Amino acid sequence: MGKTKADIIVGIQWGDEGKGKIVDMLAQKYDMVCRSQGGHNAGHTIWVDGVRYALHLIPSGVLNPKAINVIGNGVVLSPASIIKEMEQFENLEGRLYISDKAHLNLPYHAAIDQAKERLKGDKAIGTTGKGIGPAYSDKINRVGHRVGELRDPKKLTAKIMEYFEQNKPVFDAMGVETPNEAELLEELEGYADKLVPFITDTAVMVWEALDKKGLRVLLEGAQGTMLDIDHGTYPYVTSSSTVSAGACTGLGLNPKDIGKVTGIVKAYCTRVGNGPFPTEDHGSDGDRLAEVGHEFGTTTGRKRRCGWFDAVATKYASRLNGCDELALMKLDVLDGFEEVKVCVAYEYNGEQIDYLPQDLENVKPIYKSFKGWEKSAGARSFDELPQSAQEYIRAIEEITNTKVGIISTSPERDDTIIME
Repeated sequence: MGKTKADIIVGIQWGDEGKGKIVDMLAQKYDMVCRSQGGHNAGHTIWVDGVRYALHLIPSGVLNPKAINVIGNGVVLSPASIIKEMEQFENLEGRLYISDKAHLNLPYHAAIDQAKERLKGDKAIGTTGKGIGPAYSDKINRVGHRVGELRDPKKLTAKIMEYFEQNKPVFDAMGVETPNEAELLEELEGYADKLVPFITDTAVMVWEALDKKGLRVLLEGAQGTMLDIDHGTYPYVTSSSTVSAGACTGLGLNPKDIGKVTGIVKAYCTRVGNGPFPTEDHGSDGDRLAEVGHEFGTTTGRKRRCGWFDAVATKYASRLNGCDELALMKLDVLDGFEEVKVCVAYEYNGEQIDYLPQDLENVKPIYKSFKGWEKSAGARSFDELPQSAQEYIRAIEEITNTKVGIISTSPERDDTIIME
């Protein structure tokens, strides 16, 4: 077999773009699906034959019985969360692998996360409180613990107890309790019992899949580009690199290993938590988008903020990720609006700009309006779409300088248009 390249699916907005459906659909054509970053703060909801699956850590390829699923070194792994998630499926041995270099996200990380958010009060970032930031902080501070350490729970327990001893004044100030040593050991032994059979050096696995076996490999991240730690709306961002380049570091790949990049966008915009959101609609249109689009977080249940499609941010994110195409999700949610708007530029300091300034809080969107449409829901070919929906899609392609390759017209796997 010849050497193959890994394709990437990447979120282009603030997460929640509908990556789960597309990865699930595409995963039927891939032999291996790999998750590169984030933790159980992310959520994919996938509907197959009317059955709902909620995935937070396991790659979406799990619904393809032939696909191998890999959780890469860039992920922070909550053992309790993944064990619970694994219970949705039978027989994952040989189908799921977890990097021994991924970092553990343990209950004390969530306690730190929630304590910090409480202390910040109205300046809180709006995290999910699941310990993702503190787990990545420990990794960067070189005091974290890797998944591979679960192979020796006694040694790991001793290291965690020592860490608490060294940082006791800090934990006391935050109101985070020191674990009971015997209980901690029992907890870690329970995790080890369930997870050790799945732990391996996943980078070598993925290299072999690409270099020797010629397998088709798909990489998926979590959240979206506008939440990237470097390139997003800092500080209202996640703690990892959510862009396509982050998929390389999160799995041990190099840029030459990458093939096609597909960016996922909604036909409108949403955001969870605090931070700038130029096209947010505070009126009845925003409420309607939330209601029709069922815009509540898979992980938190929080209502998402909703607004119109931001083509300026999408163009930026497409360039940043090197998108070959966009997958436009939830087009059907726009059915029935009299007019549909696209942000084509910003007004900033009295000038019109077509880029993202650092100070995104103070831009005003400049909109172009499009005639609304009825009945795009369930369409399976471009020709079936109403004329004004077709014009809307063509305009998005033109403004963002990226072709639309996939259009989703309902949550069901088959209600998808693949553009030639």
